[in-house]
Amino acid sequence: MGKIISLANQKGGVGKTTTTINLAASLAVLEQKVLIIDADPQANATSGFGFDVNNVQSSIYECIVDEIEPEKVILKTDVANLDIIPSHIDLVGAEIEMLNLPNREKVLRNTIGKLKDIYDFIFIDCSPSLGLITVNALTAADSVIIPVQCEYFALEGLGKLLNTIKIIQSRLNPALEIEGFLLTMFDSRLNLSNQVYEEVKHHFQDMVFETVIQRNVKLSEAPSYGKPVVLYDASSRGAINHMNLAREILQRNGMTRMAQESKIINS
Repeated sequence: MGKIISLANQKGGVGKTTTTINLAASLAVLEQKVLIIDADPQANATSGFGFDVNNVQSSIYECIVDEIEPEKVILKTDVANLDIIPSHIDLVGAEIEMLNLPNREKVLRNTIGKLKDIYDFIFIDCSPSLGLITVNALTAADSVIIPVQCEYFALEGLGKLLNTIKIIQSRLNPALEIEGFLLTMFDSRLNLSNQVYEEVKHHFQDMVFETVIQRNVKLSEAPSYGKPVVLYDASSRGAINHMNLAREILQRNGMTRMAQESKIINS
């Protein structure tokens, strides 16, 4: 049975979608069967694989509101072993339409539950909010990855997110775990990046991934070509970082063994 992992942080611009796209693609390259669920109305994960959001016929919105079977909405990407359930701007209105539904926090869990029998990993790209869709994503997930940007306000709002996770654990999803905190946009030349890394590591210790995602031009360019960085430039630092992260996640879940020296490539 597969594992559902949400990527969440109500702070925007921390690398949730970039991580979702490139981590999923890296795991697919490592021969894992992977699905992305784009649960952000901005639909950047969808467009990041080259799909025209305006031409998407059915999306996660229809699955949630109209109860369309998710298998009918899945699109194949250019990466072998990697599929996506796209998003659409209509998802903005889904929270209002869900308000009167029974067990409204568990709609997504009930919708995608059986997909765990098909995929090794299912990643949910959450919107930068703690609204009902994000609560649904966390209720449906087995674990959550929290991207943390290496900037001055990195820890601002983390307390609110962690409190939301605790509430969901106590009331909706007792099995929810924190997969890890992921440092993104890291620049080893900057004292600030190193200070943020040390502070996050001090607070959360072993919950912080050893892999860090460094600032990389190729990583920023890849979405404009509708490709994950592993297809756009497999030798780039961004591609190497995400392959390392994929291997670390496999190791954390007991799915592979990896030598210590293979975990991190800093250059």
